[in-house]
Parts: sequence; structure tokens; C-alpha cells
Amino acid sequence: MTSTLDPIREATRLLDEAWAGAESGAALSRTQLLAVNEAIGRLKRAADAVHAEVAARIARESRHELGPASLAKQQGYRNAAQLIATTTGASTGEALRLVTVGEATAPRTNLIGEALPAKFPALQETLSAGRVGAAAAGMIVAFLDRMIPKVGRDAAAEAERLLVGLAPGLSADEVRRAITRTEAHLDPDGVAPREDALRAQAGLSMFERGGMLHVNATLDPARAASVKTAIEGFVSAGFAAKHESDDPGSDRRTVAQIQADALVHLAEHGLTCLKNQTLNGATVVVRVNAADLEAGTGSGRIDGIEQPVGIDTVRRMAGGGSVIRWTCGQEGEILNWGRNRRLFSRTQRLALTERDGGCAFCGLPPSMTKAHHIEWWARDLGTTDLANGVLLCETCHHLVHDNGWVIRIDGVGIRAKVWFLPPPGTGAPPRLGGRARTERIA
Repeated sequence: MTSTLDPIREATRLLDEAWAGAESGAALSRTQLLAVNEAIGRLKRAADAVHAEVAARIARESRHELGPASLAKQQGYRNAAQLIATTTGASTGEALRLVTVGEATAPRTNLIGEALPAKFPALQETLSAGRVGAAAAGMIVAFLDRMIPKVGRDAAAEAERLLVGLAPGLSADEVRRAITRTEAHLDPDGVAPREDALRAQAGLSMFERGGMLHVNATLDPARAASVKTAIEGFVSAGFAAKHESDDPGSDRRTVAQIQADALVHLAEHGLTCLKNQTLNGATVVVRVNAADLEAGTGSGRIDGIEQPVGIDTVRRMAGGGSVIRWTCGQEGEILNWGRNRRLFSRTQRLALTERDGGCAFCGLPPSMTKAHHIEWWARDLGTTDLANGVLLCETCHHLVHDNGWVIRIDGVGIRAKVWFLPPPGTGAPPRLGGRARTERIA
């Protein structure tokens, strides 16, 4: 008579046989290592099958309608998933997956007590035989549950047989890819709507912490292809150069470090490409005292980045770009700038960035701002001077002008302070803007 535990017993026997003669894993031969690894994999898959069956039964004995008689609550847990996760050291997600797989592969009964096959019988057979583990089974169950309402039970059953035939011997990532391709074949009309949904989820966030810029991106397949291909190409070129080098050990960067270098390389190329008109004139600007740059002392600041950089880094960055010098008077005013023009010059914009640090109202980085006249050029006949200019992002530009804020500049030059005076009657206090809001300006 067969038992649910027979696959576990057989896997344990194979593990004992493979381990024979060795006191520890360090003493295993290469042949034994492979045999032990295979036996452990078989044991884990067999244990997953038994655990899924037990988890489903625990969930049934812990269902909500039992109230205080729930098995989980009697043991001091809110639900079956918490009981399983806590007692096995798994995550709640892993416990829920076990329950889901167990329920999808357990025998069923109808309303009059007649026995019915499992919801997914082909998967149940493969799982019980120890040919797939809980991770792969969980992905297959989720996929089939999603597809039944779309394509019907017959088509889903065909997909089930296909996937359980492919899954043994595949990693979880490979099973996921097989499911994705099966879904595209099974529901071709659903590909475009899924693309739209994925595109709507795309996004990128950036924040500074601990002196590092953290970049988190989620991209839909079509746009991800360009990013992934470019970064992988950079990595491949790096490995090829390392292989051809006389000293292959000289480059000790990890793949993650090379990928980071690839992102920097692509950004630098975009900023310096003369044909690129999509970045709104964005330029990396590093600010440093000329005497410090020549003497190799002090530090510099990069527009839009909080963390200061050392003088060696400033020199290295200057070597790849150009150095623009300006002369300040005793009050910090720029002595040499363009006049008789409506648009602020590049030198004036750099001076405004030195004073305002970015959007003078909300603090967005300089690359996301434009230089605006405080007294309008056309309406107020305002001049294109530093004292009549301010850096604002598009949102704050409309907010300030549309809501009646008044901008006042106290002082002259790059050490002046920018004040935003609220509309009359609001009771709000004047707001200090620019760098002076967060920095002590000498």
C-alpha cells in the first residue's frame, strides 16, 4: 500500500546512499556532491508536496467560520498562514502559497459527498511524485486560476498538461518564463491589454541616502528592452576587454558595479551628445573655488546632489568637461555678464544656480528649472539682470504668478537672499527661498 510519505522515504534513502562514507560535506567527492545535491532537491520537492497537503488541511481546520474552535486560533495564531509561517520559519507569503497549492491539488467532494478529482489533477500527480516543488507549483496554480475565466477549463487543462511536462528540471525563473510564453500563446488577444497595464505601472524614483543616489526603476517590456540591452552590451564589452587584457585580474569590478558604470556611461553620453535635443540643455555643473581647484584643497558641490565631493573628484570631472570662471565683486555680484538680451545667458543661469541652488521655491534640482524674470520682460519692462531673475520649476512658476506671490531679492549677486511674500490676506509668513533656506550663506 502506497503512502504520501513514500517519496520522502525514497529521497532520504538516496541521500543516505549518496552521502555514504563521508563525515561532512567537505569530505564529499565531486561525484558525491552532485548525487547529494540531486537527492536534496528530490527531498525538498517531496517535502513540499506533503507540506502543501498538510497546509491545506490546516487551513480547512482554521477557517473563519469555526470561530474559537479554529485550529490556528487555538494555537494562538490569527490564521493558518501565520501558524505555518511561524512554526516553519517561512514567510507568510510562502505559507499562503503552500495553502493555495495544497487546496488546488487536494481531492474534493461534491455537495452530496461524492469524490471528485483535484482541481488540477496533472499538477497534483507531478507534485506528489516529487518532480516539481512548491514554488513552481504555486506559479502554475496562479496562472491557471487566472486563465480559466478567459479561455475556459479545457484550454486551461491543456496548458496545465504542457506546463507540468516542462517544469521538472527547470528553475523557478525558467518556469516563470515558460508560463509567460504559454499565456501569450493561449491568450494572444490579451497581450496588448497587458502591455498597457504594465506601461501604466512604469516609474522611476531617485533619492539620496548615506551619500549615495538610489535609483529604482520599473519599466514595461518595450522600453525596458533598450535599457537592458544597452547595459548588458556595456557589461559584455567590459568582460571582453578583461579577457583580452594581459592582466585579466586588474579589473575586479563585480557585475553589479559594471552595470552601475554602464548607467553612468549612458547618461554621460546623453548629456554630451551634440545631436541630442531632448534634455532641455541639462548640464552637470560642479562648483568649486578657483584657488581650491588650483591648490588641490577643499571640496566642491554638484548641482542637484546633496553630498559634497573631494577636490580630486572635482579635478577628474573638470578633466572631462570645461571650466567656466567668473569674477565676483566684494558683495558677490557677477561683474561680467551679458546685457541687452531677453533670455538669461548661460553665465547668468550658472550664477542664479549658485544663488538659488535649484527651484528657489520648492528646491527641485537646477536641471528641472528655468530662469524667469521677476518683473516681466514684456509687461513690466523688466531687465535681464541677476537681481531680476529667479530659478523656478514649471509648477512653482505658475503657482507663484497665478496666486499673487511677490518675489523680493535682498542683497546683490550670488549671496543675495530670495524671499517669497505671500498674497495679502492669507496670513502666511514670508518664505525664505533658494540656498539660504537650507545653507548658511557667508
